[in-house]
Amino acid sequence: MWDALIINPMVNTLLWIYDILWNNFGLAIIVFTLLVRLITLPLTFSQMKSTQKMQELQKSKKWQEIQKKYKGERDKLAQEQMKIYKEMGINPFGSCLPTLIQFPIIIGLYQAVIRALAVTPTQMLDLSSHIYPFINAAGLIPLNNRFLWMDLAQPERLYVFGVGIPVLAIFVVITTYVQSKLMTPPAQPGDQGAQMAQAMNLYMPFLMGWLAYSFSSGLALYFVASNLFSIIQYAAMGNVNWRSLLPTRKTVAK
Repeated sequence: MWDALIINPMVNTLLWIYDILWNNFGLAIIVFTLLVRLITLPLTFSQMKSTQKMQELQKSKKWQEIQKKYKGERDKLAQEQMKIYKEMGINPFGSCLPTLIQFPIIIGLYQAVIRALAVTPTQMLDLSSHIYPFINAAGLIPLNNRFLWMDLAQPERLYVFGVGIPVLAIFVVITTYVQSKLMTPPAQPGDQGAQMAQAMNLYMPFLMGWLAYSFSSGLALYFVASNLFSIIQYAAMGNVNWRSLLPTRKTVAK
């Protein structure tokens, strides 16, 4: 079931794009990433609306009033905040959903990349059984697994003076952090939903970076491309607050 619904469509889409793009598997992954971003566009719009509503809510008089009224009563404050969320139709975990939905895509893409880049006769035989009839398998396999300095089937390292530098993994951490920072509204005291979302967005760059460091560079390339497309998409729609990347000063009450 997993192969039929996830792996096979991904493998065949990658092969189809690979065939069009002059047998360049790196470009195929980048274009595939763009297609995924376009398919998940409705979810992105939903996330943007949720984030915008959260920002508007945090500036509202009603929100400020309950912050003052229930200051020091975390449980009561959280209950009142959830009531307001429900009234306004806001999902406080909305900013996390696109990241969570990516996990099946990540798992599927990793397996699809490994399967598509078959090398041994056994692997090629297995791959051929998953290829749709309209794909010219005989003319494509084995695939060219080189892209820039990378072997897309292996973890990425750029060797400088004998030292392997995980360039893509570093870019994955940076772009994941930037993306989450730009798109997550600031958490208010007692706002457990927003605080959990921010905590998740803090850990996620390191998780993605570890995956990029440990697994095939094709997966790392997908991460970087997806993050960059997402940031560009938000920026083009005018919903990016670049100042949120800067550290904020905490004012101490006198």
